[in-house]
Order: sequence, then C-alpha cells, then structure tokens
Amino acid sequence: MGDRLPRLALTAGEPAGVGPELLVRLAGLPLAADLVAITDRELLERAAIRCGVTLDLREDDGRPQPHVPGSLRVRHVPLAVGEQPGRPDPRNARHVLATLAEAADGCLAGRYDALVTAPLQKATLNDAGIPFSGHTEYFAERAGVAVVMMLASPELRVALATTHLPLAAVPAAITPELLARTLRIVHAELQTKFGLAEPRIAVLGLNPHAGEGGHLGREELELVVPVLDRLRAGGMHLLGPLPADTAFVPAMRGRYDAVLAMYHDQALPVLKSEAFDRTVNLTLGLPFIRTSVDHGTALDLAGTGRADPSSLIAAARMALELIARRATSRAPLRGEDEG
Repeated sequence: MGDRLPRLALTAGEPAGVGPELLVRLAGLPLAADLVAITDRELLERAAIRCGVTLDLREDDGRPQPHVPGSLRVRHVPLAVGEQPGRPDPRNARHVLATLAEAADGCLAGRYDALVTAPLQKATLNDAGIPFSGHTEYFAERAGVAVVMMLASPELRVALATTHLPLAAVPAAITPELLARTLRIVHAELQTKFGLAEPRIAVLGLNPHAGEGGHLGREELELVVPVLDRLRAGGMHLLGPLPADTAFVPAMRGRYDAVLAMYHDQALPVLKSEAFDRTVNLTLGLPFIRTSVDHGTALDLAGTGRADPSSLIAAARMALELIARRATSRAPLRGEDEG
C-alpha cells in the first residue's frame, strides 16, 4: 500500500433498512481512510435528510482521496424503484446483489483494500426468486473459496461451523471434513489477521453437556473427538469438545483465544448480549478483508434517523486495523493482549 490511505468499499445493504442511514452516520466521522460507497447516490441523499445531516456526495473517480468528514464518494448503482423505509421491495433485490458483486470484484481486483457491509434482508432476495443465504455464503461463492463466519468483540471471538441453516439440518451438515476445514481456516486466520502465533481454540459440543459421554448424543464421541485428536497431533491447540453452557463463564475465558460453535444460535446470543454495539462480523478465509455489522436491517427503525451506527463504526475500524496488520505483518492489534 505504500503511504496511501487504505481504501474501503462500503455497501448499504437493504435499501429499505437502516443501512443507508448507517453509512451516512459513518461518513460524518474522521477516519484515516479512503471511503467509497457502492450504492444508489439518491438513496444516500434521502438517508442524509432523514438523519438531519448535510452530506457532500461525490462520484468516485478511482483515484485515492482522503476521507473528509461530512462527505462520501459514491460508485452509483441505481435502484429499480424508490425505497420505502421499513418496507423492503423485491424489485430492488438485483440492486443489492449488484452492489455486492461490484464490491467483492473490486476487492479481488485490488481496487479496494477491504469491504464493509451494512445489513441486508435475505428474505427479500429469496422473495425475488434469488436463492440467497447470506453475505458470507455469497462472498465465498464469488471468490471460489471455503470461508468461516466469525463475530468478534474486544473481549470474545466466536466462529461458526454452520451458519444460516435450520436447526434440524445442523447435525447432518457437521461432517469430519467440514469440521477439520473450519478449524484450519480459523487457526490460520487467527495467526495472520490477529497475530496469534499459537492460537487456542475452544470447540463446543453439538449436544447438551457435550453429549454426556454418549448418553445425550454420540456426535462428540464419533465425530468431534477424532477430528480434534487428529488436528492436535498436527500441532493445533484445541480445547474440547466443551459444554456450551459453561464454555463462556469467566473462569474459562482465559483459556482460549476463540470459540468454534456448531451452529448460529449456540454462541452468538452470549456475544451479542455482552457487546452488541461493539461486535463485528468477519468472513475468514476470503482473499480480501470483509467486516460487517452484527445486526439486521432493523426495519422498525428505518427512516427514523435514530439507528445506532456503533456496530458499523466498529466494523470499519476493525477493517482498518486488519489492513494495518497485513501491511506491517506483526504489529499487534488494539486490545489483542486482552485475551
């Protein structure tokens, strides 16, 4: 990167949600970056009016330019129809996908140093006839790589073996191959993105009490333990399988650097209840840095100008920290020694 400022691509997500307003709030902050919003310019103009702020929008010309608080450069991707806050319209689904494609392809081509995404409405894309299970899965397919979803706060990092699946589909989805691949990705990214030379990963069991020795399910004995033993033999520091109900108590926190949960709601309620406004969603395994908010579109708040931008701000700042780590290789991240 040399001496130039890092260049962040920003997507607004669901036009009828809070994403456009969050981008407007972010644009008002002093950030040592080059910010480019990939969305509809007039959508941002209307969001600024709803937030009661003045925002100078300029067309991005591709040349690096330091961010000026109260301004934002835009790569215009037009809406199909005007947004109605709180009421997603499937006719705008193609617009949402186009912004994601432009941002991801720009990162893959080196035009952006990282991607920061606002929340979208998965159901609306599916209502438009577009099979879509989430940002994480979309970017994995776009880049042609296996990825892992991680949510991170200053105090806790949680990765997921499965993401947006019905609970009934989770046991069949957790195979030895999936578990081993996921743990390898998490291990490698804790080293490269977070500078942990020998990361310690706590692995949760699938069943209550981690199977209770086979009395509450045999997945731990027959699937999880063999995979963990094999990876330990290869040098990974893995704890578990641990019962999910005690893995997050204070006495356990100092024993690991990250947790691997088996499914979405097994661990994320703990993280979000502790640090909802400071938690960031990261996609591990991509050839580019992607961070996001840890919440949804908040349709009930859309259009009011009252949506809290804290998580998007945290996502942008984490993206900048990860870019700085990549550039300097071993410089410690802020708060990393907190364990």
